[in-house]
Amino acid sequence: MRNATALLCAGLAWSLPGSLPAAAQQLPERSTLHIIGGFAPGGTSDLTARLIAEGVAPILGRRVVVENRTGANGFIAAEAVVRGASDGTVLFQCPMGTMTISPELPGMVMPIDVGRDLIPVANVALSSYGAVVQAKGPYADLPAVLQAARGKPNAVSFASAGSGTAQHLMGERLQGLTGLKLLHVPYRGAAPAALDIMAGRADFMITNMGDVVRQIQGGELRLVGLGDASMRDAFPGTPLLSDTVPGLQVVGWFGLCGPRGMPAAAVTQWSEAVEKALQDEALRKRLRDNGLTPLHEGPDAFATRIAADRRMWGEVIRASGVRVD
Repeated sequence: MRNATALLCAGLAWSLPGSLPAAAQQLPERSTLHIIGGFAPGGTSDLTARLIAEGVAPILGRRVVVENRTGANGFIAAEAVVRGASDGTVLFQCPMGTMTISPELPGMVMPIDVGRDLIPVANVALSSYGAVVQAKGPYADLPAVLQAARGKPNAVSFASAGSGTAQHLMGERLQGLTGLKLLHVPYRGAAPAALDIMAGRADFMITNMGDVVRQIQGGELRLVGLGDASMRDAFPGTPLLSDTVPGLQVVGWFGLCGPRGMPAAAVTQWSEAVEKALQDEALRKRLRDNGLTPLHEGPDAFATRIAADRRMWGEVIRASGVRVD
């Protein structure tokens, strides 16, 4: 799907996940439920899946197991869900990048069509982004980073979790808005990228706050800008990225998606369980402590968010000329 009409149709299709009577569509009794994530244990994506699994298990009255099937920017896990049972017992922990960035990248080979083969079940949390630099390095703030790059192509580097990721595209967006020429340094994940920034081998990165919040709090990284206002209370006085570069905004998310054909009542059952779980203050605090803002969105609202973000990232990708070869 390459245009707004197709995306709108996808959103409408997503809002109609099944047609059988609700009583016939409940999750199978005594079944073990599975959430399959596409990224390694310990990262923000994995953490979100495990926290929500822990929260919904007593509500659904079933064991909820989180599995990690890493690789291909989440598509190994997504394909496993699509090819597996469609009765609602297996869900995909769907992050923004897999659902909205990868499908728009020229040259990206995907084993499934996320708009056709997956249906939104519930959003779980918003993921704030922040710009970070070495805590004891030469840059006190984002304007200092930009000043160092003016008139000096590739003199300042920005790290990312890999080519085509949100971190990469935010760097491209920054260049497009400022006219600066920065050096992109891709890594195999945000963690090694952050390590190189701490060591002074890369200059800065705009990344998921959950990946760097501990290093910021520990004084190893300096936070010089927030991608949205949701974490301003936790980091008072930190400017928004858009305060320095108008138009430079970003917020990510982590949700749950099911395979095409998942019964409507099973979608509702999962979504309502997520909504109830997120009312628990202890769970909300654990999410907030890891740079996440708890947010339940049901299937329709989540579908609308996915479609809108896919349009937005598609525009960024086309403007920057990024492709995967």
